[in-house]
Order: sequence, then C-alpha cells, then structure tokens
Amino acid sequence: MRRFLRPGHDPVRERLKRDLFQFNKTVEHGFPHQPSALGYSPSFHLMAIGTRSGAVKLYGTPGVEFMGLHEETNTVMQIHFIPYQCQLVTLLDDNSLHLWTLKQQRNGVSELQEKKHFTLRGPPGSPPSATQVTAILAHSSQEFLYLGTESGNVFVLELLSFSVLEDQTISAEVVLQQVPEDYRSRRSLELVESLREHPQNPNQILIGYSRGLIALWDLKSNKATHHFLGNQQLENLFWQRNGHQIISCHYDGSYTQWPVSNDDRQPEPLESKMPYGPFPCKAITKIYWQTAKNGLPYIIFQGGMPRASYGDRHSISVIHGNQQIAFDFTSRVIDFIVIANPDPLAEFDDPSAMVVLAEEELVVIDLKTPGWPSVQPPYLASLHCSAITCSHHVSNIPLKLWERIIAAGNKQNSHFSNMPWPIDGGTSLAPSPPQRDLLLTGHEDGTVRFWNASGVCLSLLYKLSTVRVFHTDADPNENMNQLGEDEWPPLRKVGSFDPYSDDPRLGIQKIFLCKYSGYLAVAGTAGQVLVMELNDEEAEQGIDHAEADLLQDQEVYRWKGHERLKSREGPVRFEPGFQPFVLVQCQPPAVVTSLALHSEWKLVAFGTSHGFGLFDHQQKRLVFVKCTLHPSDQLALEGPLSRVKSLKKSLRQSFRRIRRSRVSNRKRRTAEVLEGIPRHDQDALHEIELAPVQRKIEARSAEDSFTGFVRTLYFADTFLRDSSRHCPSLWAGTNGGTLYSFSLRVPPAERRMDEPVKAEQAKEIQLMHRAPVVGILVLDGHSTPLPEPLEVAHDLSKSPDMQGSHQLLVVSEEQFKIFTLPKVSSKLKLKLTALEGCRVRKVTVANFASNKDEYSENDLAVLTNLGDIHIISLPSLKIQVRYPCIRKEDVSGIASCVFTRYGQGFYLISPSEFERFSLSTKWLVEPRCLVEAPKSTGNNYVHNASGVEKASKKSNRESGRSSSEQDGDERKPGKWMEHALLNDEKVLKEIQSTLEGGRGSYGDRNSRRIQLGHRLSNGGAE
Repeated sequence: MRRFLRPGHDPVRERLKRDLFQFNKTVEHGFPHQPSALGYSPSFHLMAIGTRSGAVKLYGTPGVEFMGLHEETNTVMQIHFIPYQCQLVTLLDDNSLHLWTLKQQRNGVSELQEKKHFTLRGPPGSPPSATQVTAILAHSSQEFLYLGTESGNVFVLELLSFSVLEDQTISAEVVLQQVPEDYRSRRSLELVESLREHPQNPNQILIGYSRGLIALWDLKSNKATHHFLGNQQLENLFWQRNGHQIISCHYDGSYTQWPVSNDDRQPEPLESKMPYGPFPCKAITKIYWQTAKNGLPYIIFQGGMPRASYGDRHSISVIHGNQQIAFDFTSRVIDFIVIANPDPLAEFDDPSAMVVLAEEELVVIDLKTPGWPSVQPPYLASLHCSAITCSHHVSNIPLKLWERIIAAGNKQNSHFSNMPWPIDGGTSLAPSPPQRDLLLTGHEDGTVRFWNASGVCLSLLYKLSTVRVFHTDADPNENMNQLGEDEWPPLRKVGSFDPYSDDPRLGIQKIFLCKYSGYLAVAGTAGQVLVMELNDEEAEQGIDHAEADLLQDQEVYRWKGHERLKSREGPVRFEPGFQPFVLVQCQPPAVVTSLALHSEWKLVAFGTSHGFGLFDHQQKRLVFVKCTLHPSDQLALEGPLSRVKSLKKSLRQSFRRIRRSRVSNRKRRTAEVLEGIPRHDQDALHEIELAPVQRKIEARSAEDSFTGFVRTLYFADTFLRDSSRHCPSLWAGTNGGTLYSFSLRVPPAERRMDEPVKAEQAKEIQLMHRAPVVGILVLDGHSTPLPEPLEVAHDLSKSPDMQGSHQLLVVSEEQFKIFTLPKVSSKLKLKLTALEGCRVRKVTVANFASNKDEYSENDLAVLTNLGDIHIISLPSLKIQVRYPCIRKEDVSGIASCVFTRYGQGFYLISPSEFERFSLSTKWLVEPRCLVEAPKSTGNNYVHNASGVEKASKKSNRESGRSSSEQDGDERKPGKWMEHALLNDEKVLKEIQSTLEGGRGSYGDRNSRRIQLGHRLSNGGAE
C-alpha cells in the first residue's frame, strides 16, 4: 500500500479545502417545465404550481420559494390549500392524495414537508373509476376534505387521520332519488365536476354533476335541499360572495345564473348567456363572478370562443360593464385564479389581479388599472420565450452600467402596470446581495436578454434585439397588442412566449460584454458579428459593414450551407440601450464558434469552423484573417443548417472512433475489491489519497472532421518574442489541437486613429494528442491569471507582474498543460482523461474565498462530459475536489453550463429553467424564507354538532380506505427530480432541440423533501 501513497499529503491543505470548497444546488430559476396544476392561498398570499414530473413549487413575495417532490413521478392534477393553515393537499394522476405542510425549523426558516399520503380505493371488484377523484373541496372547518369522484359519489376525508369517514359519504343514488321525476332518466348523474362551499354557511355545499344537475347539500340534515336542473353539460361552478346566486358554466360556451333561496320552490335560472354565440362555441371551463363597489360585476371566464374561427385560441375573457377583453395566450391555459379581498366578512370582492398559469409562462393582469395591463413578474420568468442558444455571465457590474441598463429596460417596460406584485406571502430572510451580477442569454430569434442574477429571483432587466440590422420577413414595427376598434371577439395577445423564429440564422451563438467600457459583442448563426455600445437615447444611425473572407479566396473550397443575412442599407433607428455600430460578416457565413473582445485595445476576435479573424472596431478595419480549414474538412463546408451529409465519410469516422475507443474497468474492479473489505477499513481507505493509474491517450487523426473549428480565442499582454519585451497578443485554439499566437502592435492612444493595428504570426503549436483546445490562459510572474481589460485602470485588480517569467496554460479536452513563455517549453501537465476517463467540456478561472478569514485563491473550475465538476489548483494543476453535478446522459445540460467568476454556476435543467449551484463556501445564493401560521384562523363560523361536528365524532373509527401510513410517519427519500424528468425521452429531445449542440437538463435533487432555506446568503457565510 505504501507505494500507492502520493507524496505531499498535507492536513493543513485539507482543512483549507474544507474552508474554500462546498457544493450546493441552491435554487431553480425560470419557469417550471410542463406545469399541470395551480393553487392559491388567499389567507397567506402564496401560490403553488404542480408539474407533470411530480414537483410542487410554492411562491410568495420575491425571495420566498419552496419546493417539494413526490416520491412518485406522477402528474400533479390538483392543488388545494387548507383554509387558514400552512398546509396544502395535492392530487396525483394515480389518484393518490398528499398532505404537505410548511414547518418552521430550528434555524428560523420554513421547510415544505410531506406529512401523509392516501389513496382512495373502492370495495373489492369495483372498477377504478368508481373512486377516481375529480373534484376536491377543502372545507373551511380545516378538518375535512370533500372528494368528488367519477362515480358521482362524494367521500369525506378527515385531515387529522387522513382517512375516509365511511358513514358521511354522499351517494349519487341518494341525490338522484330526490330529483323530480321529469328530470330523471336511465342515465346516471356522471362524474362530480365541481364542489363549492357556501360563502356564508359552512353547513351547505354545492355538488355539480357532469350531466348538468347541481345539488345543494345540507351537511346538518345530510340531504339535498335544492336541485338546479341544468340541461347542458356542466364544466364548473362559482358561488357569489353573498351566497344568493350561483353561476354555472357549460360545455356549449354558455353560463347560467341561478338564485339560491331558503324556500322550497324549484329554482329557475335567472339568466343564461352565450357570450360569443350564437354559433357553436368552445366550453367555458371556469368562471368567476366578482362584485365591486361601483355595482358592476367582473365576469371572468376561460374559453367560450367560437369553434369555427377561434377554436385554436387559448383565451380568458374579462367583462366589466361595457369593457370586454379576451386575453389571448400563446400557449395552453392550465388554470387561473382571481385575487380579491380575502376577508370573508367583506361586502364586495373588489378583484385586484388575475393570475394565469399557461403551459409556458405565468401572466398576471392588473384589474384595477384602466386598460387592464400586464404586471411584470419578479420571478418565474419565461426564459424560453424564444429558445435559449447561449449564455454569458458577468460578475460585479459597476453601478453606473447597472443603472444605465435598468433605465433602458424601464423604457421598454412602460406598457407594464406599476401595481405591486400581488402574491406577497411569507418573509424573505435573505440578506441583500453584496454585488450586482448579470446573466445574458442569447436566443434563437436574434435577441439577447439581460437578467438580474444577483439574488434568488432571476428578473428581466433589458432585452436587446438584433433583428433591425437585417432584412427579415417580419416587420419590426409590428405591434401584436394593437386592437381593431370593431374587432370581435376583442382579442388581445398577452405574454412573452413566442417559440417561432422568423429566420434561424438570426440565432445568437456567442456573447461578450465588457462591464467597464460598456462595449458588447454578439455573434450569430450566419457568421454575423455585431459590436455595440450603450446609448441612453434613441438614435438613428448607419452601421459600418466589413467582410472577413476566412477562406482567403481559395477556390478549392465551396460553401454548401445557408446564405448570409441581408443587412439594411442606410440609417436604422434603434431604441435606448445597446446600439450596434459595426457589423462584421464572416465568409462563408458559418456559425461563429468563438468570440473575444478587448475593449482597451478596441479589438474584437471571432472564429468559425473555417478560421478566425481580428477586427479593429475603432478604425473599423479588418486587421487579419487566418484560415484553419484542413483539406479533409468537407463537413465544415456544409453548415449546420444543410441537409447534405457525406454518408460514406460519416460511416468511416464512426468505425474509426469504435476502433480507437478504450474502456477502463478500473472503477468496477475497485468496487469489487471494496465489497470484500469491512466497513471501517473502507473508511480508512477513503482517507488515503491514492496515486492514480494513468491510461494511455491515443493521438487523434489529422483527418478527423472539423479540425479547423476554432474553439477558443484569448487576448493577453505577455512575452511572446523574447523575455525582455512584452506585447499584446492574440491566441487561438482549434478542434484539432492546434494553437496559434499572433503578436499585435497597437498604436498608443494619441496615434490610435492614425496608425493601423498590425499583427504577425508568432507561433503555431500542435498538441501531440490533437485533442480540441477548450481554454487558454496566461499566468503572470506571480502565477496569477492576467486581469481583464480595463480592470487595473479601474483599480479593481493589481497590475500583473511583468518582471518574472510568464506561463501559458493550455486546456484541451483531455489534459491541462503549462508552458513557459516565451520559449513555449513544457513545464507541467495533468492528464485528466488518463486519470478519470473523462473529457473537459467547460473551464473557467474562479476565485474562491475562505469562509473563516480573508484568504482567497484562484483555481480552475472544470466541467467534464460525465457531468462532474473538478476544481484544479493553479499553477500546480492538482485536483482539489470533485463533485457530481449533472447526469452524464444529459448532454444538453452539460453544454449549457456557465461558470461565474466567484465559484457559482448555471445550467439548463429544462428548456425553461436554470439550476443554480455553488462551489464556494462563501459565495452562496439560495432561498431563506419564513411563512408564519396565523394566531387565529379567521373563521368565525360555528359548526352545528349535527353537521360538521357530527362527522368529527367518527374520526377515530377505522376505515377500509385508510391512509397508507400512520400519522407522524414520514416517507423515505425518493428519487431526484432529475431522474423523474430524464426518464422521459421526449423531454431530452425537447431540450436538445433548443440548440444544435444541445441545451438543458433536469436537475439533481438529493431528496423528495427539499429544504430551500438552510442558508440564504449571496455573500459571506453566516
């Protein structure tokens, strides 16, 4: 065993690593994937969203977020809060009911926990549909749930024991017997569509059956007192606040008002109306009738559109007096709720907002402000309003730039309501973020969105569109919200989700923002590179054009892919914000694969699968281009949008990869050895750092396709020619393991516009193993990474050491190698693939600070194709820690990962959600929130012993449909949410479809109950 011990095992370093590194998945940003249910608590102002994968997410005031996972990955069908309690009940599509509670922990934060679960089952031999739950009523007594079923029966579930009270069941046969003879038929009542409690008398409930019958059931006398005989298929019910009228909505697109009285007369409908008739209409699936102080009610309903002309629309209509608008959503409406006065003793509803959960976004409408504008949500942003194609994170934004971006965004958001966010329950205990962070996402429709990523809530600050620069089929001045004066139905498009792109060539592939100068470079799918600067005012200006021929007029090559985008001639009007002033068009117009911007030198470098170039955006002049295309790279000439493929070459490459593949059984053998070792000996072995057994890295063939694909570009002021003089330089790494360096001569500031920037190739290095170069970094004389451009000028970084010798770190997919400069002689290397059998996918330099003192250090954060994150020390290149982060099968999630400068990261767990994680003990962003139970329930009703209390006397009896677990028992931790979602191949395909290289994944969660609040700090550890 001694020969396997690695020298230099330092206990002090091990303690320091514990102070520096810690892996946490902290919060999910964005909109839940495939939502299926919506719930709302008027007393706590909390909203709950359930998903098809069994997740339950609670939201309150910004910063208050909770998440729970059912052990089963079944779809959440319904969510109901228990009135005046920190509890909610979920119904899954397997007919199981789950009771959740918000429990306050010792550390002062609340945690969402599942307490009990129960499945309603019928007697032996009965069909499953007999007890399939279709409607749920959480009674205001806080003691019972009423469960309507497909058989028409209504069961009573006691919350305390979570079991059915058999003798309280409301049988469909009993209800049918009391119906007038002329209404009866041989048909049954069919399923229970809706259950509603009398707003003033808790001893009365409404039972609505699919056939159209509505029964008013008295819990005190245990019989139906009134029957409302509807002739149309029932969809839903609503009971007015005063209890004098009920509203029923129907399958034929109509709604009916019914009077509720104490006499024995048969109720007749007061009014029946088809809002968008007389032609056949779609069903009205849900309706609200809200009273207001001005006397005119708000009638709000989902559906009801004419089938022939508008049958494909997803709409919710709001009618108030003479004002009527049908809000048109771009995705299917899951459910909606209306936020009104929660006081049960108030005379009027006075609705303030409508919250709509659509399949792809959350939309909130302000009902108080004239025109009913939308409210911009502070969370649950629709990240995928257009598919995400790339992302870029910038830490510690200067205040001036931050304010200018917000000001530009505010001018875009003038159409939003100023109403405070109406879902404001709970208390966020998180400290204020210590710095301002931006997350920039590029999208398929040619837009770049700027997100505030400083804290728990990811909110949109500003949206930049590059469409105006080019000629497209869409009119940029088109306003989809405009209404014709005489248009009927009065449709108004709302929401931001728009999955359709006018031209796939507009897609943004690379983003680079300089936070000190305000310069922004974006590059797209058709070889377009735009350089922009921030302007606080609207401007009409021309754009300088330049063309970069990366093939350098070589007639041997012929581009077979898509054409370039046609740019607009003459001045173009741009709104306040980032405005382009230079367009560089690569030829051939292939996808831009790498981008670098040096704002101090006023240079931008760009690379494609054919080569790379350097452009001087101050003089608006192309400095040079370099073709990296290999003669065998015919696939690189076809383009990503081309359907032309060389089948013969693809097959040859596939067989070549099979022959070269080598599978190591080292991990398997280790596991087998450990199985025969006692547990305490295993623990001892894990404490010993073993010297790894290296495997051979085979060199790749130079004939592999896309060897000229430029993977990375890097600017550095370093020693390139000799050790006495340093100069600006540009470095480029390719897919074939080739490294190019160019020395640059940048004129001084006083002659910058008079003299041209000159470039001369200094070195060309070919890595022996020919693995793709994914990262380049220069370390100064103190082995510290060179600072960012203008960082020293703003006194935010020390000047680099130019006295000692510099070192060059080259990161390939398979190894890390340090060379001395300027001789470029090998000094040190780490063969990651040889040690771990993995390949590097993402790498960045991150600063890790201790949570106990002022010590900090720079290390490499590395993501591999196995989904593991390695932290590697600089300049010693020693692996410090390794954390499993993303499932290795989740290729798109790995491709979407982006690291921050301070040891955090983001990756897509679905097309619409980012998972945030932290590798640092100090820099941590996670929810820390509290929801306190009220001291009184607010329910002043007195329940008669013969009614509700009568049922409670039976609570201790055993039931044949008893809960599957006893009170107080907790279920074992279930599968992670990532497992729940990645089991579905359709989900993976949907995520990968957002980007050629793939984007998205489904996040890992350690347990079914997730505490999103054991610590929430965006700065120093507590």
